[in-house]
Amino acid sequence: MVASRLTMTAAILSLSMAWLSSQVSGQDLPPPRPADEPGNADVAPALALSDLIRLSLEQNPALQQAGVAIDAARGRAVQAGLYPNPTVSTIFDELGDRTGPGGVNTLPLVSQEIVTAGKLRLNRAVAGREVDQAFLGLVRQRFVLLTVVRQGYFDVLAAQRRVEVLTELVKLAGQAYETTKTLLKQEQVAKLDLLQFQVELNRFRAELEAARREQTAAWRRLVAAIGVPKLPDSTVSGSLEAVYPEYDFEQARGRLLELHPDIQSARVGVDRAELALKRARVEPIPNITVGAGYVRQNQNRSDDWTISMSVPVPLWNRNQGNIQAAQAEFVRANLEVSRVQNELLERLAGSYGQYAAARERVIRYQAILKDARELFDLANKAYKGGQFEYLRVLQAQRAVQETNLEYLRARLELWRAASDLAGLLLEEDWAPGKPEPDGDQPRKE
Repeated sequence: MVASRLTMTAAILSLSMAWLSSQVSGQDLPPPRPADEPGNADVAPALALSDLIRLSLEQNPALQQAGVAIDAARGRAVQAGLYPNPTVSTIFDELGDRTGPGGVNTLPLVSQEIVTAGKLRLNRAVAGREVDQAFLGLVRQRFVLLTVVRQGYFDVLAAQRRVEVLTELVKLAGQAYETTKTLLKQEQVAKLDLLQFQVELNRFRAELEAARREQTAAWRRLVAAIGVPKLPDSTVSGSLEAVYPEYDFEQARGRLLELHPDIQSARVGVDRAELALKRARVEPIPNITVGAGYVRQNQNRSDDWTISMSVPVPLWNRNQGNIQAAQAEFVRANLEVSRVQNELLERLAGSYGQYAAARERVIRYQAILKDARELFDLANKAYKGGQFEYLRVLQAQRAVQETNLEYLRARLELWRAASDLAGLLLEEDWAPGKPEPDGDQPRKE
């Protein structure tokens, strides 16, 4: 059972590596330009999500540590199964005896400990499960990294769009303010109207400055998560309005319980604890040490041989304490499976709840944004027909942009939750779809 799950996880990881290689082949990032080269003040070319993932898989130190941990576990597994070395010794006895001053010399005396009860085999089995857990730790770290990079990517993408929308809002608020100043001079509006537009203009300018700072902060968080803190400032390519993935909770739950590396590692931990208990129980069975050597009797000038065998007697120490500890560890390992399952199901429920709520907000805001755009179109037509003032048109256009900000916030929440679900479900070939043609996506009931 455990072996089949490990095989499945290995297949997922190998296929995902192959997919990623095919996706990013031929997409090497351009090297940063030297500081003295003209145009270096410009922002570096925009990076796609696949570029960021490739960089993280190549250079993230936490992922590299997880890979090194596998090598360390393999080394311990090799060491655990090695047979004890033989012992070579010499004995010089009865030196200075009157009948034979050279004494009785035994050299060489070779002894070897014979390990009984399959202890080395059990050692190798226990250490082998540690290798399996180290491999699952690499899989886990890989998808934790993918989740963080994906969420960081959408944070930067949303920050970019927010700066664009707020820039447009500042422009519209500035137009409204200048128009109101002209109308005030013509005594067509009150000073209160001018102050109102001035307050709005200053508010949008402050929000724009904050959004620019947040964009910088989001980029810095992203490059830190990737593991390349010196990556030059850049933007990311893509669209928040891309088609988002659809998830079903029950299907996600089944896949999570079957494939998630934390659950598999806990199950391997049960197997490892059971083997460790078996190993503890056979420890009292004594190993046998045998020896043989050549003996030179200088008293009577004879050449002899010696053979020895020793066995420790398990009289007081029968490994009772370690057996008790191994039994407790076996119980703890079984409980660990349930604990990890509950913890992951709680996380899945939270992520899916955020995903479902954000998806609902996206659908609602799509309708609201559509109405706001229609309102602006009607106001614009009325203005051209002489029925509305220009300020009414600017207000309607500003309402579109403000609604767009809320829509982008809902989109970001949706993509962050979807990124977390993708990581929980080990989705390697996960990426946004093509942008929606009209901003509307059919809803699955």
